[in-house]
Amino acid sequence: MMKYLAILIAGLMAGATLNAADLAKAKATYEKKCAKCHGKDGKGQTTMGKRLKARDYTRAETWAKVKDEEAFKAVKEGLKKNGKTRMHPIKGLSDQEIKDLIAYMKTFKKN
Repeated sequence: MMKYLAILIAGLMAGATLNAADLAKAKATYEKKCAKCHGKDGKGQTTMGKRLKARDYTRAETWAKVKDEEAFKAVKEGLKKNGKTRMHPIKGLSDQEIKDLIAYMKTFKKN
Protein backbone atom coordinates (compact mmCIF):
# COMPACT_ATOMS: atom_id res chain seq x y z
CA MET A 1 0.00 0.00 0.00
CA MET A 2 2.80 2.43 0.88
CA LYS A 3 4.59 1.69 -2.40
CA TYR A 4 1.38 2.34 -4.33
CA LEU A 5 0.87 5.61 -2.45
CA ALA A 6 4.46 6.62 -3.17
CA ILE A 7 3.94 5.93 -6.88
CA LEU A 8 0.74 7.98 -6.89
CA ILE A 9 2.42 10.90 -5.12
CA ALA A 10 5.43 10.76 -7.43
CA GLY A 11 3.11 10.77 -10.43
CA LEU A 12 1.31 13.80 -9.13
CA MET A 13 4.59 15.56 -8.43
CA ALA A 14 5.64 14.85 -12.01
CA GLY A 15 2.85 17.13 -13.17
CA ALA A 16 0.31 14.41 -13.77
CA THR A 17 -3.21 14.40 -12.46
CA LEU A 18 -3.68 10.65 -12.46
CA ASN A 19 -6.34 9.15 -10.31
CA ALA A 20 -5.82 5.71 -8.80
CA ALA A 21 -7.67 3.91 -11.61
CA ASP A 22 -5.68 5.69 -14.35
CA LEU A 23 -2.43 4.98 -12.53
CA ALA A 24 -3.27 1.30 -12.17
CA LYS A 25 -4.17 1.09 -15.86
CA ALA A 26 -0.96 2.88 -16.88
CA LYS A 27 1.08 0.52 -14.70
CA ALA A 28 -0.61 -2.51 -16.28
CA THR A 29 0.04 -1.11 -19.77
CA TYR A 30 3.69 -0.50 -18.90
CA GLU A 31 4.15 -4.00 -17.52
CA LYS A 32 2.49 -5.54 -20.59
CA LYS A 33 3.95 -3.36 -23.35
CA CYS A 34 7.13 -1.72 -22.05
CA ALA A 35 8.77 -3.81 -19.32
CA LYS A 36 10.22 -6.39 -21.74
CA CYS A 37 12.74 -3.79 -22.89
CA HIS A 38 12.66 -1.08 -20.24
CA GLY A 39 12.38 -3.44 -17.26
CA LYS A 40 9.77 -3.43 -14.51
CA ASP A 41 11.91 -0.88 -12.68
CA GLY A 42 12.50 1.37 -15.73
CA LYS A 43 16.27 0.85 -15.79
CA GLY A 44 16.39 -0.77 -19.22
CA GLN A 45 18.66 -3.58 -18.02
CA THR A 46 16.76 -6.42 -19.63
CA THR A 47 18.34 -8.56 -22.35
CA MET A 48 16.39 -6.67 -25.02
CA GLY A 49 16.91 -3.33 -23.30
CA LYS A 50 20.67 -3.80 -23.24
CA ARG A 51 20.71 -4.80 -26.89
CA LEU A 52 18.69 -1.72 -27.89
CA LYS A 53 20.46 0.57 -25.40
CA ALA A 54 17.19 1.47 -23.69
CA ARG A 55 17.29 4.57 -21.54
CA ASP A 56 17.37 4.35 -17.76
CA TYR A 57 14.17 6.08 -16.68
CA THR A 58 15.23 6.10 -13.02
CA ARG A 59 17.84 8.75 -13.81
CA ALA A 60 16.88 12.41 -13.50
CA GLU A 61 19.36 13.12 -16.33
CA THR A 62 17.29 10.97 -18.68
CA TRP A 63 14.12 12.91 -17.93
CA ALA A 64 16.01 16.20 -18.30
CA LYS A 65 16.80 15.14 -21.89
CA VAL A 66 13.49 13.47 -22.76
CA LYS A 67 10.63 15.91 -23.15
CA ASP A 68 7.05 14.73 -22.77
CA GLU A 69 6.37 15.45 -26.44
CA GLU A 70 9.30 13.27 -27.49
CA ALA A 71 8.17 10.42 -25.23
CA PHE A 72 4.59 10.78 -26.51
CA LYS A 73 5.76 10.58 -30.13
CA ALA A 74 7.93 7.53 -29.38
CA VAL A 75 4.99 5.66 -27.84
CA LYS A 76 2.57 6.70 -30.59
CA GLU A 77 4.84 6.37 -33.63
CA GLY A 78 7.77 4.25 -32.47
CA LEU A 79 11.46 5.08 -32.79
CA LYS A 80 13.90 4.59 -35.63
CA LYS A 81 17.60 5.31 -35.69
CA ASN A 82 19.74 5.03 -38.80
CA GLY A 83 16.82 3.39 -40.58
CA LYS A 84 16.46 0.67 -37.94
CA THR A 85 13.48 0.25 -35.67
CA ARG A 86 14.48 0.77 -32.05
CA MET A 87 10.96 0.78 -30.63
CA HIS A 88 7.65 -0.21 -32.13
CA PRO A 89 4.64 2.03 -31.54
CA ILE A 90 2.16 0.94 -28.91
CA LYS A 91 -1.08 0.49 -30.80
CA GLY A 92 -4.54 0.98 -29.35
CA LEU A 93 -3.79 3.65 -26.76
CA SER A 94 -5.65 6.93 -26.68
CA ASP A 95 -3.67 10.15 -26.40
CA GLN A 96 -4.70 10.39 -22.73
CA GLU A 97 -3.57 6.81 -22.07
CA ILE A 98 -0.17 7.65 -23.57
CA LYS A 99 0.09 10.71 -21.33
CA ASP A 100 -0.86 8.58 -18.33
CA LEU A 101 1.77 6.00 -19.31
CA ILE A 102 4.45 8.69 -19.46
CA ALA A 103 3.33 10.04 -16.08
CA TYR A 104 3.60 6.52 -14.67
CA MET A 105 7.09 6.12 -16.12
CA LYS A 106 8.15 9.33 -14.40
CA THR A 107 7.45 7.65 -11.07
CA PHE A 108 10.65 5.64 -11.66
CA LYS A 109 12.76 8.80 -11.52
CA LYS A 110 15.09 9.10 -8.56
CA ASN A 111 16.10 12.61 -7.54
